[in-house]
Amino acid sequence: MDDAGTVLENADVLVVDDRVAAVGAALDVPDGTFEIDATGGIVMPGMIDTHRHMWQTAMRGYGADWTLTQYFVWYYLEHGKVFRPQDVHAGNLVSAWDALEAGVTTTVDWSHGLQSVDHAEAAVDALQAVPGRFVLAYGNIQAAPWEWTADKSVQSFLERRRTGAGDMLGFQLAFDVTGDPEFPERAAFEVARELGLPVTTHAGVWGATNDAGIKLMHENGFMTPENVYVHAATLEPDSYHRIAATGGSISVSTESEQSAGQGYPPTWQVRRHDIPVSLSMDTSVWWSGDLFSAMRTTLGADRSREHLEAHIKGDTVTNVHLRAEHVVQWATRGGAAALGRDDLGSLQPGKKADVVLIKNDASPVSFPLLNPYGHIAFQAQRGDVHTVLVDGRVVKYQHRLVGADLAAVRGQVQDTVEYLRSTLGADAWAGGMNPDLPHDEVLDNPYQYTAYKSDSTHQARGSVFGLTADDGS
Repeated sequence: MDDAGTVLENADVLVVDDRVAAVGAALDVPDGTFEIDATGGIVMPGMIDTHRHMWQTAMRGYGADWTLTQYFVWYYLEHGKVFRPQDVHAGNLVSAWDALEAGVTTTVDWSHGLQSVDHAEAAVDALQAVPGRFVLAYGNIQAAPWEWTADKSVQSFLERRRTGAGDMLGFQLAFDVTGDPEFPERAAFEVARELGLPVTTHAGVWGATNDAGIKLMHENGFMTPENVYVHAATLEPDSYHRIAATGGSISVSTESEQSAGQGYPPTWQVRRHDIPVSLSMDTSVWWSGDLFSAMRTTLGADRSREHLEAHIKGDTVTNVHLRAEHVVQWATRGGAAALGRDDLGSLQPGKKADVVLIKNDASPVSFPLLNPYGHIAFQAQRGDVHTVLVDGRVVKYQHRLVGADLAAVRGQVQDTVEYLRSTLGADAWAGGMNPDLPHDEVLDNPYQYTAYKSDSTHQARGSVFGLTADDGS
């Protein structure tokens, strides 16, 4: 996992303090070095999620049958406003441990539930209570971005919490550009520039953000290499050209795009424009909290579209373009590049020691281990994460989190669930979780079973199909 994509067999990784000190075979190590036996496993860089609404994790699985419209109505218009600071804290806390347990060592908390500075304080307190690496992308869906970014208390919070945070906690601004010709978001971009913060934005989302927003950002000089464009699934080639020309990157959330309706997962288009890609899982109110699923579904969506486009033309794909190695790179180095962290995402001397060991001797899926990229992308899952190091610190070992008081976390999450359930009321709570099922029209079938004239035919076919006798017995 260096610049050349090298795969080493029977090699060691030496970590000293917070850095990778050496990588190679039969390393000489200082006396007293703690050894973790990785035989039969895969040592890889920690994975990086560039877009996760962590504050929603206390509602894990609640919106499994939602569309994007139902998500918007529930959070933006109806019930998102009832979340208290402690509810944001509970969601962030469980999500942060969730990420580490799955080998995600750096997570961007796309925190658009920060309707007050108290909510933001609670969000950061939760992140700093967990030994992972995080980026708070400050957002507020209950107010316009040009309003909340102008709030001096918000600006003060960002400056204050950045001070002394070190490299374990970063900050972004998170808001969307609707395409209004007046470009009211200009003021929010100017605040981001004044504060020296990158902007992450949901771009190319069906019915919400589109090419007009990209054009406004570009023509007004607010597209930079630090911008992360989330989803980017419904854009025209002109928008992809603008993103590519300005050095931005795209965060693909394939599980989300496939299910919610932002648009078809865009990697099949993005790779033709040579735009850097990172992966993300979006929100656990719907989907899984790990990047194994993100890698797997991204490969499936891209290859499915490649086959479909070829079949429409009467062609056959004989060699797929997107490979397992590519999505593993996106889940590691791609995320590091999107965050401007050249010290993350690879296993090289001098890099930060964010390291994951995939190893599960109790599982028949752990062997044979032939193609490490293919194994990570298609075979591995969170239960196979044996050890996780963040900044040189062991945070998971022998399949168990280190230092996590999950009973206390569970208690906080339960308090939030009970609060939301009681605040919404039983009917609204149940209705939100179980949206109406649309009627499916069943097509008329022109092929019908017919009566059999011949007893011999009846008996012969009855022996195969289990037909009853003429008298109904």
